[in-house]
Amino acid sequence: MRLDQPRIRRSRLLPEYDPEAFGRMSERIARFLGTGRFIVWMTVIIIAWVVWNIFAPASLKFDEYPFIFLTLMLSLQASYAAPLILLAQNRQDDRDRVNLEQDRKQNERSIADTEYLTREIAALRMGLGEVATRDWIRSELQDLVRELEERGQERDLFPPDGERRSDVPDR
Repeated sequence: MRLDQPRIRRSRLLPEYDPEAFGRMSERIARFLGTGRFIVWMTVIIIAWVVWNIFAPASLKFDEYPFIFLTLMLSLQASYAAPLILLAQNRQDDRDRVNLEQDRKQNERSIADTEYLTREIAALRMGLGEVATRDWIRSELQDLVRELEERGQERDLFPPDGERRSDVPDR
């Protein structure tokens, strides 16, 4: 057998099917079986079956009173419904598992981002501890103004409004 050439397809005894298409179909059936519409239709069919087989002429009846054929049909429906519902649940479990894994990874990334931002904020706070704040600068300037006013009273550095004095002559 050569690896550079396609394999020869062997004929199979069983028919081939697409598992995804079958899974989607089973989910649609399971979704329908879980609705009120299904229960209403099933009830209507069973009532029609029973009424027909009780009141129809003897030649048209197909299932006489203990309704064995009806019981067989309901058993057949249940025997197909159960595996289809289980298949749909398994597919939903697989999707949930993938979603949970993605959520877990997203949570890990969020936690890592939060920790990084926390470290950055702590570094900024430490850096701001060494930076002069507006209140500190204002208080220092007020202290300087008071000190200059005290000295100015001694040398009249701050003349009243209207008078202008300068240490540097006008040019």
